[in-house]
Amino acid sequence: MEIFRRIFGGKPKEKTSASASPAAGPSQAEASGVKTPIDPPTPVSVEGAPSAPAPSTAQPLQTRPLPPPKEFVSTRKRISYGVLSDVGRVRETNQDAALTILADMDLFNEVPPISMFVVADGMGGHLDGERASAVTAQTLGNYFLTHVMMPHLEGIEPSGDQKTVPEVLEEAMGMANMAVQRDVPNGGTTATATVIRGDLAYIAHVGDSRAYLMTNGQLELVTRDHSLVRRLQELGQLTEEEAEVHPHKNVLYRAIGQGEALEIDAATRRLPPSSSLLLCSDGLWGLMTEERMAEIINESSSPQEACQKLVSEANEAGGPDNITVIIIQMPD
Repeated sequence: MEIFRRIFGGKPKEKTSASASPAAGPSQAEASGVKTPIDPPTPVSVEGAPSAPAPSTAQPLQTRPLPPPKEFVSTRKRISYGVLSDVGRVRETNQDAALTILADMDLFNEVPPISMFVVADGMGGHLDGERASAVTAQTLGNYFLTHVMMPHLEGIEPSGDQKTVPEVLEEAMGMANMAVQRDVPNGGTTATATVIRGDLAYIAHVGDSRAYLMTNGQLELVTRDHSLVRRLQELGQLTEEEAEVHPHKNVLYRAIGQGEALEIDAATRRLPPSSSLLLCSDGLWGLMTEERMAEIINESSSPQEACQKLVSEANEAGGPDNITVIIIQMPD
């Protein structure tokens, strides 16, 4: 375990589910492909005493400026989306959760459409994983409705007195983190959420679910996996091939419900005409290449058809994990 001490500054703990038998341990969880979170270290103040709990700390995923907006051909900018969550071929229950909220209105004051999409992949075993992902999706959705959608529907123009969308997402992730710790103390979950307002996508992320932006027929990974093997790859200590068979490939060092202080990644992307945003759990991206996912999306007649084809192909590849996918497509 020397590698853990080198990377994270201490020996990691591996959680097992509350429903596991006394004989069950981390090695059984890893063998079954269940995600295993690492307990984060207690935050320490400058004086050396434990600091007060912090809901979240957003970390930027990109620093490059947004491109200028492109004009949409459609007179009404309507987005379309597809969503599908499947238990797979091996698991008995589905510990993934998906949430979609969309408001698109024809009003005299031309209020732009606004929407929220969430994919969460629960962990902690059976019931705990299911509950953790559900609590997270519900908390994120409720916070979005209260602080973003309702003011938007009421026609309240954004001002300096209002929270920005990235601020709302950061706070919502912190609220979800506290809710999971309170309601599902033995569970945890990943969460990849996006709020789309007009042609801007605001993304908040923790764990190893993913968000991809698809433009000109090609996928670009927007998020960064918070997994041990990905961190080792970033440090140049592990190849992609070695990561595929690494005994700790399911270990996460950052997840909702695993500590009082939660760091999230945040990004903002402009969605040009005809572009798509793909959110998915590792039950999808772990079984097929980005090129193959892009090919399926390109050849599908609708986002929902693409979701169905992606899930079907993941199941044909063995479906060892739950599979969840959301595809949001911008108009021409």
